[in-house]
Amino acid sequence: MSPKDTTEALKTATRPVAVIDVGTLAIRMQLAEIGADGTVRLLDLLQKPVALGKDSFTRGRLQQPTIEQCVAIFTGFHQVMQEHGITRPDQVLAVATSAVREALNRDTLLDRIYTATGLTIRVIDEAEENRLMYLAFETLAAADADLKNGDALLIEIGGGSTEVLLVQQERVAFAETYKLGSLRMHETLEACRAPAERARAILTQHIERTIESIRRSVPATKSLRFIAMSGDARFAAAQLGAKLAEAPCARLDLKTFAAFAEKTMGSTPERLVKRHKLPFQEAETVGPSLLAYVLLARAFKVEQLIVPRISLRDGLLREMATRDIWSGAFGEQVLHAAWLLARRYQIEEDHAKHVAELCAKLFNELQPEHRMGRRHFFLLQAAAIMHEVGGYVSNRSHHKHSMYLIANSDLFGLTREDLAIIALVARYHRRAVPSATHLEYAALDRDSRIAVSKMAALLRVADALDRGHIQQVRDFTCAREPGRFVLTVPQAEDLTLERLAVREKGNLFEEMFGMTIVLREGRATTAEAPA
Repeated sequence: MSPKDTTEALKTATRPVAVIDVGTLAIRMQLAEIGADGTVRLLDLLQKPVALGKDSFTRGRLQQPTIEQCVAIFTGFHQVMQEHGITRPDQVLAVATSAVREALNRDTLLDRIYTATGLTIRVIDEAEENRLMYLAFETLAAADADLKNGDALLIEIGGGSTEVLLVQQERVAFAETYKLGSLRMHETLEACRAPAERARAILTQHIERTIESIRRSVPATKSLRFIAMSGDARFAAAQLGAKLAEAPCARLDLKTFAAFAEKTMGSTPERLVKRHKLPFQEAETVGPSLLAYVLLARAFKVEQLIVPRISLRDGLLREMATRDIWSGAFGEQVLHAAWLLARRYQIEEDHAKHVAELCAKLFNELQPEHRMGRRHFFLLQAAAIMHEVGGYVSNRSHHKHSMYLIANSDLFGLTREDLAIIALVARYHRRAVPSATHLEYAALDRDSRIAVSKMAALLRVADALDRGHIQQVRDFTCAREPGRFVLTVPQAEDLTLERLAVREKGNLFEEMFGMTIVLREGRATTAEAPA
């Protein structure tokens, strides 16, 4: 192949993309190229300050001048994208976080931007922020064995909230979002109108109340790596001599970091703008953010802060590169979170594990009929693991208690929609089948309602196959006969109990797939009547 042909092949193999983060204080766009093998090459970062958080957090609504400013920013970004050959919707991923999420008129902003540019912005919830934070961390950990194999506490103090993620041996052990943001802290200082020293004491108390809640929730661990992921932490690292453009992260002594934080807290925004060329809005909030990092580090008794160059945008790029996040390790992380919740409610683990395994086999065997993908595979697995958590409340109507507990829990990486689907699948593992009269079910869109019904049908059969909770049905083969789906269980002595359970719970399966479930012992030679 000639050099020219090689160049053309490389152009074909890579695709230019843009990820946009609509934050509390600024809108940022990262341009990159993604190779055919999923590698990401960063090209350029554009950043424009905007007072979204100040409007949203203090007034509850975005003001018209702020909306128009955002439209102008996106129009400019759109022109830059066109120049880089980014012209298709699948080349752009734009998300908005707390400032837009909490605005009562957020749809006005989203519709104005779409009308002006054709770009769609996805407003993500806290769970999605945690997921993107983890995807970004995976990129960092791949280049640093110490982070990959140890316990890492990831903390990102944004303008509106603080994300906390504990990763132990590559497993997410804890994920939570707290309403402790640098802009919120600045607004607290502004509202108290106290002398400088008194205001500092009030802010410290405010931060420490949140830290106390975090300390109570985060599991105890040794040799903790404390990772400060925000732009404010990267700013501090740069001022302390770190060269993040040349290394994936910087390791800073806490005393040095704390001294810089103190110096920053003692400066006025005007001086910070002049000295460090910061946008004024960031100059107002950087001090409280750095103070919070110092207090958090001291609370966790660490002497070093690790400041990586990664951000939420790296998580977005990772998502674009993998195309389907459920095809990688993310699904296993979700199941790990499901087990953590299930154990909290003292479920019968052998039964839950067995039902999940049976669900997996049924899901794979019935792929031609249900046509669901990897996302629904893992949602079904999670529902199977947690389907009896409601027994912690009461055995009576425990399926309804399961629905409530799951729907009102936080599981790493799962959106409210994901949790609603899992909760309903667990709710329908016994008794009533999905109905339009059930408010939670009726609130879903059509595709999600159908998915719930299909997954619940599989879970009901799997649960019936372990009716006695003795794991007798450990394997089965499947065959399709006219109007029947035959499960043949090898080495089975007596399937009477399971057959009765399948007859009782198999109605939804027949309704969804048009087949009656038939159970046969492996040694049987004659056809049996349908269960």
